[in-house]
Amino acid sequence: MPIKRLTRLRRHSAFLLLGWFISCASIADDTFIIGVDTHLMNKNTTSAKALQLLEAAGVDSVRDDAYWSSAEPRRGLMRIEPAWQAYLSKAQEHHLRPLLVLGYGNPFYDNYAKPRKPNVREAYGNYVSFVTKQLTDSVDFYEIWNEWDKENPVDPAFAKDYSVLIEEASRRIRSNQRPMVILAGAVTSQGMDLGFADRLVESGILNHVDGLSLHPYVHCRSDERNTPENWIAWLRRINEDLKEKTKNKTDVPLYLTEMGWPSNTGRCGGDEKTQAAFLARSFFLAQTMPNIKGMWWNGLLNDGPDNSDPEQNFGLLNQDLSIKQAYLTLKAISPTLHQFRYDAEKSREIDSQYLLRFARGSDQVMVAWTAGLPRSIRVDASSVLRGNVQYIDTREPQNGQVDSGIPWNCNEGRCSAQIPIDEFPKIISLGTRPALFALP
Repeated sequence: MPIKRLTRLRRHSAFLLLGWFISCASIADDTFIIGVDTHLMNKNTTSAKALQLLEAAGVDSVRDDAYWSSAEPRRGLMRIEPAWQAYLSKAQEHHLRPLLVLGYGNPFYDNYAKPRKPNVREAYGNYVSFVTKQLTDSVDFYEIWNEWDKENPVDPAFAKDYSVLIEEASRRIRSNQRPMVILAGAVTSQGMDLGFADRLVESGILNHVDGLSLHPYVHCRSDERNTPENWIAWLRRINEDLKEKTKNKTDVPLYLTEMGWPSNTGRCGGDEKTQAAFLARSFFLAQTMPNIKGMWWNGLLNDGPDNSDPEQNFGLLNQDLSIKQAYLTLKAISPTLHQFRYDAEKSREIDSQYLLRFARGSDQVMVAWTAGLPRSIRVDASSVLRGNVQYIDTREPQNGQVDSGIPWNCNEGRCSAQIPIDEFPKIISLGTRPALFALP
């Protein structure tokens, strides 16, 4: 073969290979991120078993805290805690992409003050540069500070100072050769309601970071917002407000880096079954907003033994690593969240019924539940199906996909079935849609 032709073929192959890599990267970027806040990186206890359980549940990312005070234990002396390295190594071993929060103040700079003054901001920037450079091969996401708005969500000057910090910190993070996803905001529900998130977007922070992070907890709301369905309706309104604040009226990339429902008795909580049902419903409802790029459940473990305290009972696992139903539910729904794309055109939200359609190429499923009283609904198959309806019932997630015993009734090439639904989503297999109509 002539050398010139061989060179052209190699060059063509290289371009094809590059295109394949770009395509794969694009697909990976479009995949909804299932995350969990672990609160393990700063503990000396081993995290291997817990991280192994997360990998088994189909979790993609773990979020934890890179405390400024730990990275700079003496003024001007920087170090990486051995516990951090051990945790990050284990996370990578279990294919979990770390998200680290950069913040919380340092006693040597105005006694843990937020970096609003130039000298404190410069010291914070030095810490950011050191940590992100040292951990460049270990961390995929960084979040600049945590819940800055909690202290004062209404003062424009407070938001302005944070915007300045974001611009400076993101510039330092971008100086690393390896690209990292940078998030900012970590805005509380109160800050979302009182305009703090709006002010950040108006200030142009999206010119510097890859997305706005939110902590949209509603479990203690007294305004009926504390169900997944009212939660997503509120988030949709917030999303429209944020869109109006952008220069080109475009959707803001949103990362829900803390969200959850507790399983405590009494105030603000429900039992473990309710927590699991709310987990499934909130993860599926988050998929109905394409600009929500991922959600991190807070947290991995219950924080304490008090069954009445909501703050101690958000975990997927108990303190001794024994499994709660929420963990089993996440494990059961994660393949659908990863592999199927939401089909808005064929989904329905009717009164209290939620009938969400998802597709994986020609494969079709419906995720169905009701926020009201249990009822029976008619479900149409995508093709002629024989035998009984197959579904995953998140009421009993440990069973996986089961034969429901409900037959498909087919007539003139169309099949349907009457399926009971309740507050626990069912992932119903609808068969294969004709290729001409399949989603790409």
